[in-house]
Amino acid sequence: MLLEPLDLIVFIGYGCLIIGLGLFVSREKKGHVKDSKDYFLASKALPWWAVGASLIASNISAEQFIGMSGSGFALGLAIATYEWMAAATLLVVAIFFLPVYIKKGIYTMPGFLLDRYDARVRTTMAVFWILLYVLVNLTSVLYLGALSLNTILDVPMTYGIIGLAMFAMVYSIYGGLKAVAWTDVVQVFFLVAGGLATTYLALNIVGDGNAWEGLGLLRKEVPGHFSMILDKGEMMISDGKGGVEDAYSLLPGLSVLVGGMWIVNLSYWGFNQYITQRALAAKDLNEAQLGVIFAGFLKLLMPLIVVIPGIAALVIVNKGGDGSFIQSMTDPVSGLIKSDRAYPTLLQLLPAGLKGLAFAALTAAIVSSLASMANSTSTIFTMDIYKQYIDKDATEVKQVRVGRIAAFVAFLVAALVAPALGTLDQAFQFIQEYTGFVSPGVFAIFFFGVFWKKTTSNAALTAAVLTIPLSTVLKFGMPDLPFLDRMGVVFLIIAALIVAISLFEGKGKDHPKSIEINKELFKTSMTFKIGAIVIAAIIAVLYIIFW
Repeated sequence: MLLEPLDLIVFIGYGCLIIGLGLFVSREKKGHVKDSKDYFLASKALPWWAVGASLIASNISAEQFIGMSGSGFALGLAIATYEWMAAATLLVVAIFFLPVYIKKGIYTMPGFLLDRYDARVRTTMAVFWILLYVLVNLTSVLYLGALSLNTILDVPMTYGIIGLAMFAMVYSIYGGLKAVAWTDVVQVFFLVAGGLATTYLALNIVGDGNAWEGLGLLRKEVPGHFSMILDKGEMMISDGKGGVEDAYSLLPGLSVLVGGMWIVNLSYWGFNQYITQRALAAKDLNEAQLGVIFAGFLKLLMPLIVVIPGIAALVIVNKGGDGSFIQSMTDPVSGLIKSDRAYPTLLQLLPAGLKGLAFAALTAAIVSSLASMANSTSTIFTMDIYKQYIDKDATEVKQVRVGRIAAFVAFLVAALVAPALGTLDQAFQFIQEYTGFVSPGVFAIFFFGVFWKKTTSNAALTAAVLTIPLSTVLKFGMPDLPFLDRMGVVFLIIAALIVAISLFEGKGKDHPKSIEINKELFKTSMTFKIGAIVIAAIIAVLYIIFW
């Protein structure tokens, strides 16, 4: 046990606060029975700051703290592209997609597909999303969270997986999105404060007591790790199996700016249930858009919290470190230094009190994401599968009950599958690649559905059905093609099919369910405009500095 009494007090206090708050906000007024809007959309009462905080708490998880720090150790600052490009993507989503979603008053992303296309498209994508959330997202977060518990506290992986799942279930299954969103506000405080504490310590170690000097030394010691745009053959990294691979295969040059990265980010931030559900639960469109701006500013900060510590860990290892640091970084099975052990290893170096805060931050990131993913899985299952095909007349009370059961089953399946991820070196890249099997089709279906009135239901269904087979064929048929580029190629193929099928089937006419687009729909407040300009300017400056 590496946590001292003060650390345990801080961590236990955090746990009690989150569970207590989650149960407190889940209460209903006397005489009011929790209905589907309460459970799945937090009564549509979230203010902008709760929307933004919940977006980030849902997004930042073990895959960032552990996985992205591991990628920072292996790839350097280039992995921060996912964070900084996400901030730009959030602006696009807030301006062009949120107005459409909120105007239609939908509960789920598959619900939008029903409104725009038909039940076949909705059901196909609902099944895809449920499988993705449970078998990739929930599973990987549970695995990475348990890995951190194992590294820091020597907790067996199985117990770590069970413990994290139970922590998230205690309040989220009972309270639904309301409990998840309001506890996320507190989770973000721990996430940022604890994350910055770890970054400060890591830089302090590199700088021999001077964190600012340590930041400068990072660029001096590993200059190649501060290149945002990687060329082919520029950086060879460990493949986690004793060999090496080209980092270009993970972050293929300019494609991270103008290619597949946009598909990844728009699919995630614009059409992903457990992200958009927070904005759908906002009081109104303006609150939702301001919440997205708030989240955008927090995304700009994230590389300092989740990437820089990984680079610092590399410098410590390169300098020889001490025996315990190297030992902690080394996988006990393979005997190789494991990238994803960078962040948990750094946590061990924090002083009493701060270690508890940083561990609480990591746990906050894990638990908030688990709760969000499970809640969204249950929302899709209840609204788009159960209510449509099993019990169309299900009462509000029964829908809430089914949602709770679905969330529990999702946790159970993910906990059973999670141990299978133990062979990975960079779990963050695993998540991006296999999510990317679905992303090109998702992006095409929504993009053409919103902006091209001629898109037909059969064209959208074709896109939904072919996205995984096409991705699979290209993965094994062209193994040297970087997965971000592969997503771009799959999207272009699917886009061509959508256009061809729609024109042939619709004979040039608009689809009867097409969306009316006008300038009034995309008007934003002055506060939003100022925030968007500032975010865009910061992103431009960052890429100029680190090109």
